[in-house]
Amino acid sequence: MNRLLFLAMLVTAFSCAKEEVITVFVTNSSPLERRGEIIEIMPEMLRGLPDNGSFIVRNAAGGQVPYQITYDRKIIFPVTVPPNARETYTIRRGIPEIYDTLTYGRQYPERVDDMAWENDRIAFRTYGPALQVSGERAFGYDIWVKNTPRLVVEDRYYQELVNGITYHTDHGNGLDYYSVGPTLGAGTSAFLANDSLVYPYCYKTYEIIDNGPLRFTVRLTYSPLRVGDDPEVIETRLLSLDAGSQLNKVTLSFTGLSRETPLATGIVIHEPSHDYQTDASAGFMAYADPIDPVNGQLYAGAVFTSGLKEAKAVYFSDKEKTERKAAGHVLAISNYTPGTDFTYYWGAGWSKWGFPASADWFAYMREVAQKIKTPLLVTIDA
Repeated sequence: MNRLLFLAMLVTAFSCAKEEVITVFVTNSSPLERRGEIIEIMPEMLRGLPDNGSFIVRNAAGGQVPYQITYDRKIIFPVTVPPNARETYTIRRGIPEIYDTLTYGRQYPERVDDMAWENDRIAFRTYGPALQVSGERAFGYDIWVKNTPRLVVEDRYYQELVNGITYHTDHGNGLDYYSVGPTLGAGTSAFLANDSLVYPYCYKTYEIIDNGPLRFTVRLTYSPLRVGDDPEVIETRLLSLDAGSQLNKVTLSFTGLSRETPLATGIVIHEPSHDYQTDASAGFMAYADPIDPVNGQLYAGAVFTSGLKEAKAVYFSDKEKTERKAAGHVLAISNYTPGTDFTYYWGAGWSKWGFPASADWFAYMREVAQKIKTPLLVTIDA
């Protein structure tokens, strides 16, 4: 929804409010510091919002905090809360400062319909209908590492496609050196039918519904696939990336599926000399590619909001290794029930931007899993 339209709706809804300030209490009941974490305020919580059509969010020290109004009418902004503590934020009438845009994405029809997006930490892409028509097989998510908070993907495409300067080489702000191929890449999900993965292909249609400054959201739909006895199973993915996070949030839904079916989320194992951790009870898996002598080490991982059946490494047969040019997958397996949503988080990191060693990445993923299980509590005094 257009921001100005939403603000006009808020003016109408709350024009009779007596209070000019909304106080937002954010409580952290975990032993972990929550730094720069994005919170959401639901529209129904906004009784007494300032009625002049524009507002300012401030922290307890009085500093302005950037915010965004999302497609589903939530107000989101970053908060920092110490362990086992509560912080206070206020919303009041006023003209906010101009914020830096920290998330952005678009489709690149000039590059076979790539959908690429990024934030101030990391970048990703997934593949579109023009690539599928070409016959190239690329099923999973791709990772573009970066070592700057600046948005770089648009320029990388321009330099590659216009000036012939490849984005597969680091020119000072990172590169694309992750190999996807006919695998699940960096965290794509696929049904298991008769103990075999039913690989999704490229997205068929897309709709970008948030595009910064703090959150990018895209809705992707896919062509029908046969899953067991069901000939036309259609997948929809609602995928978002927030500022400051290494991980995307994705919610999957399916039509045409007649029965509960195992759903596997996978990270490709490129070489036998890989390193990984899985913990089904904690709800996460984390993977480290072998160290590249020039470009360093690349990491991937996923966190799950509901219980996993199991998480493990599964290796390809010799024939499949040749076909897929990879050694296997680290898989996290759940049961998907028709008519429900399946939500998880997936993403990546780089040894040259915040995670010097695989142990740092594994610790980050375990911490994220803890935070997801202990969400911040947001209450309003309006």
